[in-house]
Amino acid sequence: MNTRYFCSLFDSNYLLKGLAMIRSLERHCPGAKIFVLCMDDQTKYILERLDMSFVKCITLAEVEDEELLKAKADRGVAEYCWTLSSCLTWYVMQNHPEIDFLTYIDADLLFYSDVQPLFEEIGNASIAIIEHRFSERLKDREVNGRFCVEWDSFRRDEQGLACLSRWREQCIEWCYYRLEDGKMGDQKYLDEWPDRYSSCHILMHPGAGIAPWNYAQYRFDKDASGQITIEGVSLIFYHFHQFQLLENGKFDRLSTFYTSECAEPVAVYEVYEAELKKCLVDVRTIVPNFKGGLKPVSSVRGRRFIQQFVPMWAKEIARRFLRY
Repeated sequence: MNTRYFCSLFDSNYLLKGLAMIRSLERHCPGAKIFVLCMDDQTKYILERLDMSFVKCITLAEVEDEELLKAKADRGVAEYCWTLSSCLTWYVMQNHPEIDFLTYIDADLLFYSDVQPLFEEIGNASIAIIEHRFSERLKDREVNGRFCVEWDSFRRDEQGLACLSRWREQCIEWCYYRLEDGKMGDQKYLDEWPDRYSSCHILMHPGAGIAPWNYAQYRFDKDASGQITIEGVSLIFYHFHQFQLLENGKFDRLSTFYTSECAEPVAVYEVYEAELKKCLVDVRTIVPNFKGGLKPVSSVRGRRFIQQFVPMWAKEIARRFLRY
């Protein structure tokens, strides 16, 4: 069995989501190994005490160099995490020569079935990325990036390393939460990859990369075994953008920006919520009063109001002055 290598990053506010993600990955990719950049001490403390042999924790101090620390000084938390996506992937490749193929994955994914079809599709490609696949109503959002930094694979060959190195340098130089001069965060840099690198593969499997920005265009169902399907094939992973865990033990799935067009795929969310509840129970055996990522109901409602009613131009102005 080939070992599949992955990396991701998160802090204690994303710990429950990150833990659900890596546990689901281990179930659906037997033998996988994942490197986790722990953005704070509590994350590392908890992950190591959960005793998951397939997880290797990395500290910020191991990854941060002078260039990164300089970038960190003028970026918000989200912007710095985006900067680190490429830097972490580069760090792992540089420090683990045994890895021939490495995939960065976002912490707020959940895997629902075997990931092997994705690797079969990638084949011998040096690079693999995935499109947002925006629904028709949201096509205009492609201006912020055709591709989503949720699954990005790199092979240890000339094109794979050249692409990863360039992406790292670009993100260190500029990675902000705004559209400016053809750039947006870490993701718009990917737009050029298919033309720039002949061995860049765009993942096409319909069960991968399902998310709030595209679910409205798909048909969800279950097969005879109870497996969730999308357009007749197994759902592989879903991206839980906007999802919030609440202090009262409940969840807030999405803003009406998405659900007003089409209700969320309920079965998909129910699986995720059950996983998060299990994760919280296990984490609290280690830190009994753990509340990382659990939001007050009032603050989430306020945020949803802003998402629904505040015009985009006003949000853009606010982002320039308020970093979060």
